[in-house]
Amino acid sequence: MGELEHGFGAGRILHFDCFSGLAGDMILASLVDLGVPLGVIESAIRALPLAGWGIRIERTERASIAAMRFVVDAGHADQPHRHYGDIRDMIEGADLDPGTKDLASRIFRALAQAEARVHGCEIDHVHFHEVGAVDSIVDIVGAAAALTFIGATVSCAPVPLGSGFVRTDHGMLPVPAPATLILLEGVPVEATEVEAELTTPTGAAIVRAAASSFGRFPSMIPERVGFGAGTRTFAGRPNLLRAVLGRPAAEKEGAETCAVLEANIDDMTGEIAAHAVERLFCEGALDAWIEPIQMKKGRPALKLSALVRRDDVGRLGALVLRETSTIGLRFHDVGRIEMTRTMRTVETPYGPIRVKVAEGPHGARNAAPEFEDCKAAAAKHDVPLKEVMAHATGLAQGLLAHSSD
Repeated sequence: MGELEHGFGAGRILHFDCFSGLAGDMILASLVDLGVPLGVIESAIRALPLAGWGIRIERTERASIAAMRFVVDAGHADQPHRHYGDIRDMIEGADLDPGTKDLASRIFRALAQAEARVHGCEIDHVHFHEVGAVDSIVDIVGAAAALTFIGATVSCAPVPLGSGFVRTDHGMLPVPAPATLILLEGVPVEATEVEAELTTPTGAAIVRAAASSFGRFPSMIPERVGFGAGTRTFAGRPNLLRAVLGRPAAEKEGAETCAVLEANIDDMTGEIAAHAVERLFCEGALDAWIEPIQMKKGRPALKLSALVRRDDVGRLGALVLRETSTIGLRFHDVGRIEMTRTMRTVETPYGPIRVKVAEGPHGARNAAPEFEDCKAAAAKHDVPLKEVMAHATGLAQGLLAHSSD
């Protein structure tokens, strides 16, 4: 297999078949084996103020299956332990692709929230140990860069946990580690006979932030497969993570069955409503919105709605019940026709801007620049956002004209 092009996964599914667990290095190795250029990962890490690191890829095998290993060389450099705020500021201040920055920030925030619950402290007081080490920062930012580069919808199999105990800076902890189990709340998990930590907090946080659904293999047409190897070997199962990229099997019909969740709420503030919408998007909702309505006795209220995949009704319905003051909600199935999307890049006077090109039934075609890219470029060059948008939009339309020749 050759290297993937940027945005190749648009309109496709990337499924993590984690039959032996999840760890940051296994995720990165599987994505490189899938076709993500190593330079994409290395460039993202070089944007961070980190010293004393190097990365390399090794060819290996597990149970006679050829696979990649992703190795972080931290040398003997004395790496400091960091608080969540240090890592958050490091990522926010880095010159990263907007999609990479957003995903990496969400992964670390999920980790910090889990650690805060474990230790009973405020999120800004969370002191990272293993996760604060340079190799884990490399794993998370590298995975965010690789997943953003592919641009696919991510799904993940039920997560195996392992058993026994693991040694950490906090002492001996049960497997799964407390933070790992918190990160996997609402996610299908599986017990195994292996007495080892199969899924690490870093691995759990990456898929929790990136995956829009969890379950068995989705209905898809596989196009590429990558294998990432872990460092340990287990009796009875190969220590591998399989990444599968392909088109949805329902693409032939051009339609997808989704559902709309709805809740009428008359005792919720606007701040909580906005937070609920944000959480829905972070957890994989296809769309979410709020409408003002009037309920019984003339009470002004809000209707919270979300468009979700049919398999996500239970998980995202539970999120609405947890994050809002409603005591019930309703849902109904809807059909959806989605245009096939690919991601291209145009060179503007303000740097490269990603453009989403969409094609649909009966010759429908659209091209539009990514708003976050335009926003970042405008801030970097201190020019009006509308000026960057105008340049990028013109070039985007040029892509359509060129492709129709």
